[in-house]
Amino acid sequence: MQRAIGLLVLTMMLAVALPMPANDAAAGGYGHSSAPEKIGILLVAFGSSEASAQVSFENIDKKVKTAYPGIPVRWAYTSHIIRAKLLKKGLHLDSPAVALAKMQDEKFTHVAVQSLHTIGGEEFHDLRRTVEAFKTMGGIRRIVLGYPLIAEQTDMERAVNAIMKVIPKSRRADEAVVLMGHGTHHPANAFYAALMFQIQLKDPNIFVGTVEGYPGIGLITDLLLQKKIDKAYLMPFMSVAGDHAKNDMAGEGDDSWKSVLSRAGIDCEVILKGTAEYDDFVDIWVGHLTGSLNHFQ
Repeated sequence: MQRAIGLLVLTMMLAVALPMPANDAAAGGYGHSSAPEKIGILLVAFGSSEASAQVSFENIDKKVKTAYPGIPVRWAYTSHIIRAKLLKKGLHLDSPAVALAKMQDEKFTHVAVQSLHTIGGEEFHDLRRTVEAFKTMGGIRRIVLGYPLIAEQTDMERAVNAIMKVIPKSRRADEAVVLMGHGTHHPANAFYAALMFQIQLKDPNIFVGTVEGYPGIGLITDLLLQKKIDKAYLMPFMSVAGDHAKNDMAGEGDDSWKSVLSRAGIDCEVILKGTAEYDDFVDIWVGHLTGSLNHFQ
């Protein structure tokens, strides 16, 4: 495995990032081998150090293993910060590069790498570069990278429908639902504004904001006040209800979304469930994985 990781580092130094293909996030492999075919799945999430957030990953793991019971499943986290926090707790999670190197040593010939990110932002594109590097190395005969939750219009429509299904039944039409996305400085951040536009075609009182991108909570607050809305349901639009959801959204600090909205006279009700706790969202990821595995047939 050390040789594989060494070759990976060298390859990544030489690799040039390519634009994402239109219909397949990243598929390929070089050379031929007489080794028997061995297919594996690598699920890659940003990760979370919150123990309570693991229910989201457990749900994804269960759904994938139910859909493909005969295929081994491995996990990796893209966030080195999360991996370091978990290591201090005695929990080891591989990076995508290490996970793929291990799978190469285990003689996997075909690997479906499924992103569990929400949009194709910085973390996803870092993952794509790692996959491209392994394809260049040629140790794994075929590697396919599946899209994140929202990558094209069909995904957007499915996500909108999933959101509509998970809104609390007790919510009145004149009350708001505010979804918190992570946000990014990557151009893919535009997906959040596009999502809000499309979901407001169905319900004008559902809003989508981000912690680290646009729209921010300041704009969302102004929009609620313009509509004279006095109650909002706060829900994370992230795979897990982790640190951002518990602190940036629902925390007692002055700059949490709950505090900001409360100071503006808007009563808040918090729903601490990540999108991966709901089967309708997980089905979108599994659908992308299915598309990847179909490349191996």
